[in-house]
Amino acid sequence: MLMEDTGRYPDDKTQLYSLLQKELAALVQGVKHPIPNLANASALLWHALKDINWVGFYLMQDGQLILGPFQGKPACIYIPVGKGVCGTAVAENRTVRVADVHQFPGHIACDSASNSEIVIPIRHEGTIVGVLDVDCPSFDRFDSQDQEGLESLVRILEDACVWGA
Repeated sequence: MLMEDTGRYPDDKTQLYSLLQKELAALVQGVKHPIPNLANASALLWHALKDINWVGFYLMQDGQLILGPFQGKPACIYIPVGKGVCGTAVAENRTVRVADVHQFPGHIACDSASNSEIVIPIRHEGTIVGVLDVDCPSFDRFDSQDQEGLESLVRILEDACVWGA
């Protein structure tokens, strides 16, 4: 990622996520299909978040996660529920924030450059339909502000999309 890509985004996380909420809401307005919305969301986050090396989505299909729209290096295609950070987020039905992925039991290393990660479940009518996954080459990159901000963006996607369409 070129550093200039994030130049127009504020360093202050409160301002950053407020701006991203507005931009994402505008991008998904009137678009009900998940794939273009997730594609635009991954591109938006790729250009807005500093110090990340992968951002994207995995979608639930046939009882496992399958790779969806993303930005970054090629990624793992299938992730079983309960495996890795993404699968754990699904199994435990909660956001999982990991300061050091090398210390996470069962971590799946799609990119060996990743050192920290955050995964947020996407829900439809109480059921997880996918996850947002963000990886970083730095340790302990994601804090509670990132978690709250990314969860607010996922809620926009949950409300905008017709899941299972």
